[in-house]
Amino acid sequence: MKQRHQKKSAIHKSIASERIIELFKQASLRFDEDHALSDRYVELARKIAMRYKVKIPKELKRRFCKSCHSFLVHGKNCRVRLNSGKVVYFCMICKNFMRFGLK
Repeated sequence: MKQRHQKKSAIHKSIASERIIELFKQASLRFDEDHALSDRYVELARKIAMRYKVKIPKELKRRFCKSCHSFLVHGKNCRVRLNSGKVVYFCMICKNFMRFGLK
């Protein structure tokens, strides 16, 4: 018989969100030394968010590519442009565009 998902406690969710934030901090610190390690930190943060059903904060969601899941740093592997009321992020690794609306 198929098992149902267990409800995660609030303590586990708060710990998971703290770990996600810490992984993104470490990814930004380690980006100059090792790009692959930063991408791995993003992958781990995404897995934690999916496992504990925690949303990644809005400001951190824009720090990784939605298609190749690589950590983005403006001017190094990401281009940011303003275009008709939208912020357009261009990943130079996978050549993908991400558009976010402006208010």
